[in-house]
Amino acid sequence: MQTILITGASSGIGEGLARQYARRGARLVLLARRSERLEALAAQLRTIGAQVSVHPADVTQDGAVASVIAQLAAAGIGVDVVYANAGFGVAGSVHKLSLADYQRQFDTNVFGLLRTVKESLPALQQSRGQLVLIGSVAGYAASAGMSAYSMSKFAVRALAETLHSDLAADGIAVTLISPGFVDSDIRRTDNQGVLQASAPDPIPAWLRMSTTTAARQIIRAVERKRAEVVITGHGKLIVFLARHFPGLTRAISRRVYRGRPEPT
Repeated sequence: MQTILITGASSGIGEGLARQYARRGARLVLLARRSERLEALAAQLRTIGAQVSVHPADVTQDGAVASVIAQLAAAGIGVDVVYANAGFGVAGSVHKLSLADYQRQFDTNVFGLLRTVKESLPALQQSRGQLVLIGSVAGYAASAGMSAYSMSKFAVRALAETLHSDLAADGIAVTLISPGFVDSDIRRTDNQGVLQASAPDPIPAWLRMSTTTAARQIIRAVERKRAEVVITGHGKLIVFLARHFPGLTRAISRRVYRGRPEPT
C-alpha cells in the first residue's frame, strides 16, 4: 500500500487528489490549516474504506511537515509520494501591493513548499519515493496584476528544474505540475490567505477544469514519473505562447488586465 502525503489537502486540487487516491486504495496523510474541513473529508473517505490520517498544519511554520512524518515513522509507516500543494494567490498591481504582501506570498508558495521538500527528504530517501510540486502556468506566463503570485510560481518551476539533478542520486523522482484554471478556492481567497466563501469565482465555469479531471491527470503523470505536466488545454496554450510568442503573451495580458478593478 502506497502512503501519500498531501499538503493543502482541505480543498481544490489537494482534496481532489485525496479522493482519487482513496479510490486507488492508498494510505492518505492529509495536511492543511482548516482542521474541520480535513476531518469532514477524512470521514467521507473512510466510508469507502480508505486509511486516512489528518494533521492540522501550516507549512509556513518550521517543523510542521517533519513532525507529521516523525509520527508516521514512529508507527512504522514510510512515505512514498509527497505532494507539496499548499498555496494561495496574492493579487494586485505593483503600485498597490506592499512588501509585506510579497513576503506573505513567498512564505507559503515558496518557503512553505521548500519546507515541505526539505522536511520530507529523509523519508523519501528511505523509500526512494516521489516528490510532486504544484506550480502553475503562471510560472511560465506572468499576468498583469499578479506579480507576487507569478514570481512565486516561477520560483517553484526553478526549484523543480534543479531538484531533478539534486535528487537523482537519492532515487527520488520529481514531478512539476503546472495547472491552468481548475475548480478550487484559490480565486476566492484574499491577499491575507483567508477564504471569502461568498465570493464568486471570477473565472467562468466553461474555462475551469473540474478538480476530479485535474486530479486524474496529475496522478497519471506522477505514476508515469513525468518530469512535468501542464494541466488544462488553455494552460498548454498559454505555456506554448509564453515560450514562443512572449510579446503576444504580454500584449494579451495587458488587454485582459486593462480596466479590471483592483482587489480590496
